[in-house]
Order: sequence, then structure tokens, then C-alpha cells
Amino acid sequence: MAGRAAMLVNVGTVTMTVLTLATLVGGFGVNWGSIASHPLNPNIVVQMLKDNKINKVKLFDADSWTMNALAGSGMEVMVGIPNNLLESLADDYDNAKDWVKENVTHYMRKGGVDIKYVAVGNEPFLSAYNGSFLKTTFPALKNIHKALKEAGHTDKIKATIPQNAEVYQSANDKPSEGDFRKDVKQTMVDIVTYFHDNDLPFTVNIYPFLSLYLNEHFPVEFAFLDGDGQTINDKGKNYDNVFDANYDTLVFALKKAGIHDMKIIVGEVGWPTDGHKYATPKLAEKFYAGLMKRLAKDGGTPSRPERLEVYLFGFLDEDMKSILPGPFERHWGIFRYDGTPKFVLDFTGQGRKMVPVAAKGVQYLEKQWCVVNNDTVNLDEIGPDLDYACYHGDCTAMEAGSTCSKLTKIQNISYAFNMYFQIQDQDVRACDFKGAAMISKVNASVGSCLFPVQIISGSDDVRINSVFGRFILFGFVLFGLVAAI
Repeated sequence: MAGRAAMLVNVGTVTMTVLTLATLVGGFGVNWGSIASHPLNPNIVVQMLKDNKINKVKLFDADSWTMNALAGSGMEVMVGIPNNLLESLADDYDNAKDWVKENVTHYMRKGGVDIKYVAVGNEPFLSAYNGSFLKTTFPALKNIHKALKEAGHTDKIKATIPQNAEVYQSANDKPSEGDFRKDVKQTMVDIVTYFHDNDLPFTVNIYPFLSLYLNEHFPVEFAFLDGDGQTINDKGKNYDNVFDANYDTLVFALKKAGIHDMKIIVGEVGWPTDGHKYATPKLAEKFYAGLMKRLAKDGGTPSRPERLEVYLFGFLDEDMKSILPGPFERHWGIFRYDGTPKFVLDFTGQGRKMVPVAAKGVQYLEKQWCVVNNDTVNLDEIGPDLDYACYHGDCTAMEAGSTCSKLTKIQNISYAFNMYFQIQDQDVRACDFKGAAMISKVNASVGSCLFPVQIISGSDDVRINSVFGRFILFGFVLFGLVAAI
């Protein structure tokens, strides 16, 4: 292990090696979201990125605290513009100029932020939005690009629009039949033509996990990149995983639009660890192992064999994300809410049993938990309190097949009470529930089901947006936990 410092850490009952100095694979960064009740201090997150030798990060806004924490770090940044700003940026060029001045030019200084991309919107053409951003996204993109050019930034900074893979499709599920979705086709052709003319990249979010989630008959191994999936031949090109097939479907959709050489960035790709039977740390480890090995070889896809550029999704769990797409939405992080790693992941792509470096300097609230008071609880009347706790807390780990799905009835109620209690900063009034709850100094965790103790947050500002998630899923509503127990 010459030239590298190593240390031992425990993950569960297994002792793993963490390399504190290693040569990472190129071509990847991470998504840093902040839709959390208690977001980590940005300075701690930036140090995590440094400790894990990650030098590229994608943001969903231009929060000044986050941007200032990144200043001087040397990290390459994709800064984001939320969908709710698209209309104002599209309607008035002066708004676009002001945004660029405040969120780009302001950081273009010695010791500033190394901004490389500006993401205009986030998956604005999802079917779930019913065309809400169809008329504003492209004009906003053009105004931002114009403002960047006027400010002298376009040689270094490129505007793009992160799109969900839903914007294209294939009539026979083979890449060569790829084309843009009919209801957005003309707009997409106009956008990619503008991208081509101005040397801008296409950004797409691809989620193999969703193939399993949406289709119970989907072949499991085809969701992973370790070569065990059944091979599908498409005009002489072989596909053994859905990521390659999805990516190349976009390649052919671009070709049909007359674009043959556009740079493609995978803006989001990852695997959740809870909230569904296929959302587990073990499968996340399997998915990332295959992906990192691919990146280590500088390999691409059958139609684009050159090196991929991807951003892993995500860096940290976000406990305030909408669960309309599914309970797993709050569990995409490689790290838990407090910056502890969830599974083995070798960022060098060599497949070694290593865990990422955890957050340092995290402070927690007092070690106490809110649990059921067995002496006073009336189980026949607890339903409304349980619903309230889960609605205002996070009970997604109790979903069928998840880490806390096998608790007893009392343990289920305690879990819900504690999640609410922790999100409320352990306010004693949040652990009452008409006398059915009490504060305990005994760790209430059960096996692999973690009853967390909340951190002292880096911010009291909970930044919640209206993003529905990675895909459209009609009719999905909050699950009824009372019936489940």
C-alpha cells in the first residue's frame, strides 16, 4: 500500500479499510442536495468531499452559504437554478443578468468558486408537471446563456438543462429506436439544436433502480453494470444493462434530431438504500461497484465508447424530500443524514472493501429517544397520533421490505414518535401524544432499524422545493401506516 495512508473503521460488524489517499477514477462527481430538516454545515460537507478526494459537485441552487463554503476549495461546481425561477428568467433578460451577476460573477475571483456549469431548471419536462415549465425553460436557458456570454464567462462556463430520461423513449425498447417524447419533441429539437450551435452539453438523469421499482417483471441483473445481465442485441451492439441502453437511447434520439456529436453529462445516477425491497445498502453497493469499475476503465457505452461524465446521486440523505415518487426518495445518499457512510464503496474503482470517509465534527442532540409509554398508551386510540407523527416526521423506513418493516406494533409507534421528536429538535412537547409517549435514555434501535438521534444542524433554514422526484408515478399518495401495523 505504498504511497497511501490507511486506517480501519467498523461498518456494522465488519471492519473495513479506508484509504485516506488514493487515486480516484475520473469523470465523476456527486449531487449535493439540501432538502433536509437538519442539513449538515456546508463547511463539514466540503471537508467530507475533500477527505474522499471528490473534486466535482452538482448543486440544485446557488445558496450563498454553500457557495462560500466551496470558495477556494478548487472543486468543479455545477450550480443550479430551481424551476420556480424559470418564468422570471424567461420573461425578463435583466433578471437573467442579475442572477448571473449575483450567483456566478460574484464568485469568479481569486479564491472563489470554480463554476463550470449552470443547470437551468431540474427535470422541467417531467410529465408530472403537465407542461408547467414547457414554455419557460428554453427562453430561460437562452437568457442565462446570453447573460453568461455578455459577462465573458462562456469560454469557461456552460449552461445546460438537466432532463429526466423520460423526455425520450423507444417504441420497441431498443436504443436504435430512440426519439424524443411526442409532446415535447419540437421543443427538445429546438433546445438541442441551440445546444449544438453554442457548444452546450446535454444533461440527463438516469435511474436503473426505477426499472425494478416500476416493473416487477424487470430482470434484476439488467439493472446493474457488472455484466451479469442478459444480453440484448440491437443492430450489432450488445447491451447487458439498462444504463447503457438508456444512455444510447438518448444518443439515437439526438441523431434523429440531426445531432451526432453532442457532449452528454449524466446529471444523476445512483441507488437508494431504504424505502423499498430493492432499496438496500447491499444492492446500492453492488450498483456503485459496477459503475465505479466502468468509470475506472474510462469506458462508455456501445454507441459512445468514450469516457463517461457522471454525477452520483446523492451524497447525503434528505429527509424532507417529497415521497410522491416513492418512500425511497429520502434515502438516495451514499451517506446518512449525519455524514456516516452506509456501505462499502471504492471510489478508485478497483473493487476493494473500503468505506468512504465519514463527516468530521458533527454535533448531536442529547442521546435520548421518544418511545411509547406502555403504562399509559391506548392502542385503540393511537391512530391519529401515529399519522400525525409520520406526516410531520419521516416513517419511510417502515415501508414494506425496508429496514424497519419488521418491528412490533409498539416498536412501530415508538419509531414514528421518535422521528417526530428528533425533527422537532427533541422539544419535550413533541414527546407527549396525549400522554402516550415518554423520553427514554435507552437507545431504542432494533437490530438494523436505527432510531436516530438528530444532529445540531448547520442551518435552521429548511430549503424545500416542489421537485416530484426522478420520474412520474400517477396516483402515488402517502402510505397509510395505521393499516400496516
